[in-house]
Amino acid sequence: MKRFVYINDEFCRDSYCDNRISNTKYTLWNFLPKNLWEQFRRFMNQYFLLIACLQLWSSITPVSPATTWGPLAIIFIVSASKEAWDDYNRYLSDKKANERKVWVVNDGGIHIQIKAQDIHVGNIVWLHENDEIPCDLVLFGTSDPQGICYVETAALDGETDLKTRIIPSICASMPSEQLGKVKGLVECPNPDNDIRRFDANMRLFPPIIDNEKCPLTINNTLLQSCYLRYTEWACGVAVYTGNETKSGMSRGTADPKLTAADAMIDRLTVAIFMFQIVVVLVLGFAGNIWKDSQGLKQWYLLYPAEGTWYDVLIIPLRFELLCSIMIPISIKVTLDLAKSVYAKFIDWDEQMFDQETCTPAHSANTAISEDLGQVEYILSDKTGTLTENRMIFRRCCISGTLYGDNNGDALKDARLLDAVSSNDPDIVKFLMVMSLCNTVIPIKSNDGTISYKAQSQDEEALVAAASKLNMLLISKDSSAADICFNSCKLHYDLLDILEFTSDRKRMSVVVKDVQSGKILLLSKGADEAILCRCHQGQQIRNFLEAVEMYSQLGLRTLCLGWRELEEDEYEDWSKKFQDASCSLENREHKIAEVCHSLEKDLHILGVTAIEDRLQDGVPETIKLLKSAGINVWMLTGDKQNTAIQIGLLCNLITPEPKGHLLSINGKTEDDILRSLERTLVTMKSMPVTKDYAFVLDGCALEIILKHSKESFTRLAMLSRTAICCRMTPLQKAQLVGILKSVGYLTLGIGDGGNDVRMIQEANIGVGISGREGLQAARAADYSIGKFKFLQRLILVHGRYSYNRTAFISQYSFYKSLLICFIQILFSFLSGLSGTSLFNSTSLMAYNVFYTSLPVMTIIFDKDISEATVLQYPQILLYSQAGRLLNPSTFAGWFGQSVYHALVVFLTTVCAYADEKSEMEELSMVALSGCIWLQAFVVTLDTNSFTYPQIVLIWGNFVAFYMINLIVSAVPTLKMYTIMFRLCCQPSYWITMALIVAVGMGPVLAFRYLRNVYRPNAISILQQIEQNNENTQSTRTVESPLKSPGTYLTHLLNDQRSNRGASYQPLLSDSVESTR
Repeated sequence: MKRFVYINDEFCRDSYCDNRISNTKYTLWNFLPKNLWEQFRRFMNQYFLLIACLQLWSSITPVSPATTWGPLAIIFIVSASKEAWDDYNRYLSDKKANERKVWVVNDGGIHIQIKAQDIHVGNIVWLHENDEIPCDLVLFGTSDPQGICYVETAALDGETDLKTRIIPSICASMPSEQLGKVKGLVECPNPDNDIRRFDANMRLFPPIIDNEKCPLTINNTLLQSCYLRYTEWACGVAVYTGNETKSGMSRGTADPKLTAADAMIDRLTVAIFMFQIVVVLVLGFAGNIWKDSQGLKQWYLLYPAEGTWYDVLIIPLRFELLCSIMIPISIKVTLDLAKSVYAKFIDWDEQMFDQETCTPAHSANTAISEDLGQVEYILSDKTGTLTENRMIFRRCCISGTLYGDNNGDALKDARLLDAVSSNDPDIVKFLMVMSLCNTVIPIKSNDGTISYKAQSQDEEALVAAASKLNMLLISKDSSAADICFNSCKLHYDLLDILEFTSDRKRMSVVVKDVQSGKILLLSKGADEAILCRCHQGQQIRNFLEAVEMYSQLGLRTLCLGWRELEEDEYEDWSKKFQDASCSLENREHKIAEVCHSLEKDLHILGVTAIEDRLQDGVPETIKLLKSAGINVWMLTGDKQNTAIQIGLLCNLITPEPKGHLLSINGKTEDDILRSLERTLVTMKSMPVTKDYAFVLDGCALEIILKHSKESFTRLAMLSRTAICCRMTPLQKAQLVGILKSVGYLTLGIGDGGNDVRMIQEANIGVGISGREGLQAARAADYSIGKFKFLQRLILVHGRYSYNRTAFISQYSFYKSLLICFIQILFSFLSGLSGTSLFNSTSLMAYNVFYTSLPVMTIIFDKDISEATVLQYPQILLYSQAGRLLNPSTFAGWFGQSVYHALVVFLTTVCAYADEKSEMEELSMVALSGCIWLQAFVVTLDTNSFTYPQIVLIWGNFVAFYMINLIVSAVPTLKMYTIMFRLCCQPSYWITMALIVAVGMGPVLAFRYLRNVYRPNAISILQQIEQNNENTQSTRTVESPLKSPGTYLTHLLNDQRSNRGASYQPLLSDSVESTR
């Protein structure tokens, strides 16, 4: 489908939407129904709504409907208020953008000022320096005589370098006074979200210019949300407006990610629900039997002689309402609040603040912090992620001669400097290609010095190196370039640019030497894209050896070539290139074919070698992460040897004899597939003590995924380390998808726009705010300034978040099960009738106030110090394997809730079940026992005490008594005088002490014996910390921990060795119970 935009034509403006943008999710009229619909799409909310509705049936409800309606309403109000506030802020932002004043040119060429929302497709918009671009424009005029303007696109793609935009060639000779009177037609595709591509054509109507078709690309556009910089003015025609701009089409809400902990909580919730159904059916059946056999005989129960047809359902439904609190209604709100705090801890971490770039760590996704502590695979980009992305020209090979070998810096090589001074022809051509074959823009300052702006760090390094060798790029625009060599100024006309793409892996320019009139093709690119295009008869062995040698040194290589074009050859090719450039369908493919036909018979000039140093702390970080049991893969677009060298330098792969690198390669498809099978067999038979890794390139991966994906998946599951080179952005994402498909929890980390697919595909995406801009950081769940901060993000924040989430979720179930089991036990004393022991107010206060605040103290808890975690990174294996949140640990909490319910109920009944005790009195004693146990359970599981924790735990405990004393003072309530009477009775306090002693005594004894005779790694580390603090050990019996450090190493090594063939991915459906 096409869109036809008539320039400055009032009669065609209403064919498309205006420029009003709207990012709001709701309107004033649909907020309530739409928000309620979204909230009730969740199963748990539907479940509690059903329970609340059943409680409205007075015949079956054992408690007031307020016990469910109250908390449910609070949860809905909190969620709706947050949504409303966020949407209101979006509305204010939209209003500010829509009402911003902009200049347009009307049909008569007069400049008028209107609101941005009133721009229509076809309007000519006039921009001034530093203006924000209000919609997508096709540029056709600037203040620059050469038709160039500069835009800042950071708000759109996160890239901080300025981009150059040029007017179409058809507008090059148009005077500025005629721009407002332009009439014409832009033929373009329908709106899409591809900010890298714009395949369109433009025609201007007479009398301005002849009706000639001109191709348009993304370089001829100004996109919404960008800013005009260093340009006095620019103008363009609006082609996409409002929410149909490329920026507007790119907006959207990412699908929420489900963490491994959330998935486990969901499974546990289903298990509790099934258990609840069984309990309801059994007790309901037993209750009906007791009613028929005993209840009807008891006159005071007032059962009717003949009941209705649904009487058989009343008792089971009562038990359903009574047992509904088994699933805690507040668990989601509690976890969401805790996760928000985890995210803030990351934002506030001063040790993750990059002083060099003044970049703090940032958590864009507040819902997945605990997944950081369960990462199993890290897939990392190389350039800018592991390295600094600061390119330095180090060496080169020109016509077979190597420069820079002696001192490591070609720019100081006397032989090269002498060759430059003597105007060596090959050297001159080599430097000319370095200076002209690029997208670099020279910027001259007021003092006459020249600096360079480039979209590629490699190109900037090459142009800077050429300038130091006297080949200085002075000026450049869309049609010409001037260079100065040895004080001699040279002028070149830029005829065509054959742009770089990830498929072509090369770039070329066609230039005309004004002095000689010769037409030249200048090319640079990867060795496999350039060397194979040399002219017949040229020996390229020296260049291949140079590429190999430079790669072994970890340097990035580019090959340079050129050839002279005959004028007839160029004219024929130029027509084909023009036709391909004007195509609206498959333009990129057609252009690539035409370029391929010209880029042949090249005279290879030489090879450049650029250094990209490792970031500080990368080797130590990777070593630490691998020690923590995390598998690390490097995915890069560089050559294999360069990638391997970087892998060795950063501790990614282990050199012989402790390690072994297996290569998957071959000249044919069969060779590659056989190499894959050999590698797989070797991996399966490898000894545990040897660190094996494999390396493959993008071509081999393409063949493998097509013919043997299953074998490669098995290999991926066996390999702790891999180097994947020559990878395209799509292939990076495919590798992440393979690991996710078998259940591994993956983390993707990168710094550039080519890493966005990988980052978004991974379970956790981490972006580095690097020299390639902020695009990766904006697309990621977390952003950091340097790779080295990943160790704190995972080992400290990730591990603590997982531990805290594990406790909070299981404790939430424990406290709900405790009160529910007491209700069930009481039913055996009330004729299995489903009567509630607790009144409605106490039940609601128990869930909302009494037990919610103490559990939040865990968000400050640290089982071991940060220094200890970083010293013993193997401890991450506990959270990786889900040791703290799984069916086994939940069974322990379940059993503890049953035991504590028995203790509270039996102790209370034995102490107060006499004729003088009221029902409310018995209820308050049982509730008090629950509160006492809650305080001690949370205290026992707290490892590090802070003032907020002490206040929340014991302050809440004191608040319980203060609230109930106040309630007991109200004569109109059923609890009138209850708490006063209980607090005055010594038996009440003795009962509380007995409940705590009997309830917590066995728990303490069990933990003590386990820590003495079968300690886990966390207990050992806690003892090591105590020993380091010179604290006397409290153990009085013989312990295996005479040497805690040695025992810990042995224990953790045993855990690591157990991760063999039987190891299951964290998110696999076949996860064992230990997960």
